[in-house]
Amino acid sequence: MHSEPTDIATDFLIEAEEIVARLGDDLVQLELRPDDSERLNAVFRGFHTIKGGASFLDLTGMVELCHGVEELFDRLRKGHLQGHADLFDLAQGATDELTRMLATMRAGAPIEPASQRLLDGVRDALGAVASTAPQGNTVVAPDSNSDMISDDEFEALLDQLHGDTAPTATAITAAPPPAVKAAAPPAATPPSAVAIETSVRVDTRRLDTIMNLVGELVLARNRLKSLRRRVRDEELDRAISALDVVTTRMQTNIMRVRMQPISRVFSRFPKLARDVARQLAKEVQIVLIGEDTELDKNLVEALSDPLIHLVRNAIDHGIEIPAVRERMGKPRMGRLELAAQQEGDHILITVSDDGAGMDPNMLRAKAREKGVIDAETAARMTPEESFQLIFAAGFSTKDVATDISGRGVGMDVVKSRLAELGGQVSIESHLGRGSRFVIRVPLTLAILPTLLVAVGGRSYALPMACVQEVLEFKREDIRYLDGREVLERRGETLPLVFLRRWLGLDQTTGESNCVVIVQSGLCRTGIVIDQVRGREEVVIKPLPSAVRGLAGLAGATIIGDGSLALILDVSGLASA
Repeated sequence: MHSEPTDIATDFLIEAEEIVARLGDDLVQLELRPDDSERLNAVFRGFHTIKGGASFLDLTGMVELCHGVEELFDRLRKGHLQGHADLFDLAQGATDELTRMLATMRAGAPIEPASQRLLDGVRDALGAVASTAPQGNTVVAPDSNSDMISDDEFEALLDQLHGDTAPTATAITAAPPPAVKAAAPPAATPPSAVAIETSVRVDTRRLDTIMNLVGELVLARNRLKSLRRRVRDEELDRAISALDVVTTRMQTNIMRVRMQPISRVFSRFPKLARDVARQLAKEVQIVLIGEDTELDKNLVEALSDPLIHLVRNAIDHGIEIPAVRERMGKPRMGRLELAAQQEGDHILITVSDDGAGMDPNMLRAKAREKGVIDAETAARMTPEESFQLIFAAGFSTKDVATDISGRGVGMDVVKSRLAELGGQVSIESHLGRGSRFVIRVPLTLAILPTLLVAVGGRSYALPMACVQEVLEFKREDIRYLDGREVLERRGETLPLVFLRRWLGLDQTTGESNCVVIVQSGLCRTGIVIDQVRGREEVVIKPLPSAVRGLAGLAGATIIGDGSLALILDVSGLASA
C-alpha cells in the first residue's frame, strides 16, 4: 500500500463502507427485479468506484475482487449474461469479503486476498460467458480491461479524498460522464461548492466530548434551579431562566448533530434476510419503513445486534416454508417488515412478520420442560407473559441446534441489551397470522427524562418512558392474589412492588403515600413509594462496580440538590 496520508485512506474507508452497505440492499432488490437498469448501473458503479479507490491505494486483493465482479455486471448490463441466483450469491459473497477487508484495513492490519473459492467462482462465471458469446462480439467493458481508472475518474477521486467535494455517497459512486459535464451551464454553481460551505466532517469523539460537557451543564442548570427556590431574588431568577433556555437549546442542537438515520442499521437487513432465507429454503420479502427516522449515533450502533437477532428469529421461527404457506392459503413469499418512527422523546421500532405466530401453551410447556418456570407459575401466566418466555436465558423451541438458532442464546441478549439502552420490547402474536415485536428506546443515551421519587429520605429516578400515572396509595386498597399483593385498578389487577421493602429498608418507619404505575413490555406494575419529588432530566452515570449488574438498577446520576440518586430499571423491579 502507498504511504499516502492517513486522511486519504480514512476517507476512502468511510466512502467504501457506505457503498458496500448499499450494495447488499441493491443486489437484493436487483435480484427481485432484474429489469431495473438503474439499480443494475448502481451496482456496477459501486464495485467500479471501490476498485478505483483501492487501485489508488495499492490494495491489490480488493482491486482483483472488484474487477471480476464489476466485469460480470458490465456483461449483465450489455445483455451478454442473464441474472440468476448463483451470480447474485457470488456478488453477495463479494460484499461480505469487501466488508471483511475494510474492517481489516480500519484495524490497521494487512488485507488478505479474497477466498480462492470466490475468485474461482467469478472467473468460472466470466469464462462461461466468454465461451458462449457469439464470435466477433466484444463482451469485456472498455473500462475494465485494466485495473487503472480513467484520468477524469482519477482527478474526481483525488478531489474527494482531499476533501474538495462533499463527503456523500453520491459523490463517490456516481461520477458523471464527460458529456454530462459539458452540458452543464458554465455559470451554474457547482453542487460541491454549496456542500463545502454547509458541511464539515468531525471526529465523533469530539462530539462525545461536547455532549458530555453539555451533560455537566445540564447538571449545573438543575442545581441552580433548585437553589432558586430557596433564594428569593428577581434578578437571579431572570438570569437562571435565561440560562435554562440557552442550555435547553444547546442540548437540543448538540443532540441533533449526533443524530443519524436508522437506515444505517436497516440497510444491512435485505442482504441478511436473503442469506438466511436461502439457507432455510424460504422465500422472504423484506419491507423497510421510516428509514429516515433519526436517533443518537450510539443507539444506531447499539441497536444493530438486537435487530439482527429479531430478524433471524422471524425468518427461522416465524415465516413458514413456501409449500406450507401455500397449503395455508398464504403467498409463497413471506413478508418481514421493519418500521421506525419517533414518538415524543422515544423511538418505536417494530419487527413484524406474517408467519406462523406463537402458541403460548407450547411456549409454557417448553419452558417447564427446560426448567425455566415451574408448573404453578405456568398456570398463572397470561398469553402476553408467555410470549416473554422467549427472552429467558437458555430457552429455545428448537429440538436440534442449527447455525441459525436452537442453542438457547440470542433472544435473551435482545432483552438485556435493550435494557442497557434504557429500552424495552413487547410482543404481539396471533397463531397462524404472525408476530410483532415492538421496541421502544430513548432518542439519546446521554440525557434521560426521569420522575424523581423518594423512599426513606433518599431520591431515586424512574425513566419517564415507563411511567403511566401516579396514584394516592392506601393500605386498604391492597388485595391478594396467590399470596402476592396486588392493586385493583379499572378492572385490571396490578402486582405491587414496595420499593422500601425491595431496598431492604425498615418497614416500621416512614409512610408510603403514592403508587407509580409503570409499564415494562406489555406488563403494568405498581411501585409503592413515599413521595414524588418531580420530573428532572438527568445525566446517566455508570454504577459503582460493587452494585453493577444488580437487577432493578440501571445507573446513577447527580440531581438538582447535589445528591446522588440511583436510576431504577423498571423491568428488573417488575420481575422482583
